[in-house]
Amino acid sequence: MIYKILFGILFIVGVIALFIFNEEPLSAREKIISDSIQIKIDVEQNLQVQKLDKFFNKRNKVNGFNGTVLFAEDGKIVYENAFGVSNLKTKEKNNINTKFQIASVSKPFTSYAIMLLKQEGELSYEDSIQHYFPDFPYKGITIKLLMIHKSGLPEYFYFAENLWEDKTKPITNMDVVKLLSQEHPQRYYLPDKKYNYINTNYCLLAAIVEKVTGDTFEEFMTEEVFEPLEMKNTFIRNKANDEEHKNVATGYAKRKRVAEDTYLNGVVGDKGVYTTVEDMLKFDQALYKGEPVETQTLEEAFEPAHERLYISDNYGFGWRINASDSTNKIVYHTGWWKGFRSYFIRELGKKKTIIVLSNFSAQSIFGTKQLIELFN
Repeated sequence: MIYKILFGILFIVGVIALFIFNEEPLSAREKIISDSIQIKIDVEQNLQVQKLDKFFNKRNKVNGFNGTVLFAEDGKIVYENAFGVSNLKTKEKNNINTKFQIASVSKPFTSYAIMLLKQEGELSYEDSIQHYFPDFPYKGITIKLLMIHKSGLPEYFYFAENLWEDKTKPITNMDVVKLLSQEHPQRYYLPDKKYNYINTNYCLLAAIVEKVTGDTFEEFMTEEVFEPLEMKNTFIRNKANDEEHKNVATGYAKRKRVAEDTYLNGVVGDKGVYTTVEDMLKFDQALYKGEPVETQTLEEAFEPAHERLYISDNYGFGWRINASDSTNKIVYHTGWWKGFRSYFIRELGKKKTIIVLSNFSAQSIFGTKQLIELFN
């Protein structure tokens, strides 16, 4: 009996000893493999940073690129830098916290506001414009059709040129609604017939936000989106109710002339957001986290909404969409407006983010495809 007990104890001790002595080399091997992988990752990231830095420095020196850039992967900044000046007269240089007008990249923010109100039960995508503005003369247009650019409405840039008499006075979103209601400019298409990208759609969406909430669009976005996401360097500039902000880039057009501060800058929603690359990354991460707008609601926004458009070049709720790779859908938007250019590109599968903001709008130095290829 004693021998059996001793044998049992020796057997257990032997097993434990075998485990201990074999564990040490295994952990060492795992550590070597882990270190090798990390070194490889560090080298690849360093090479990628060098490639990106070389690309943008060359565009700055040769092509005159002026602005800020940020590349991130899974929320982690891989590369960011600032180039050129924010003001040619004062020679003040651009920096990471310089605020740029992002032009049509404002549209994803406007659609985000609509989605937030829909999530809270304040509106429906199937609501008609008449639900908010009873005298609106164009029938059959819903909030959804505005979001996906199938309203058929005319472009306010053009009809305002003829119908807005005092160009020294900024035109507002409600002024656009009144012109459409009173003057009945010719529509381009019947609703839900054809995709036609126009700024009028997002002007009206911002006006609906104001009607639903009782706040100005600027107030709503600040209180419900920018502040909760800690986007402290982001604001909406409305020429009709202008406020002074620090560290804002001046926009330049052809021959480096200061871009016109047109009367059209009184309209927001289609444009008007000023922000920084790092604040844009905060918005990007909020989209991944599904807060405050939930993931299920956002997924609908990222679905191609047009059967007649290419799957690689489609449009959703305020986003351009390339869904040709089902494992790595790309949602993005670009912007151009009076001295500014912007790019906001998100690879959903790889969780890569590209943000480029510029205050020189005279020429397009690179395109969306080139930026994506550069990151890959």
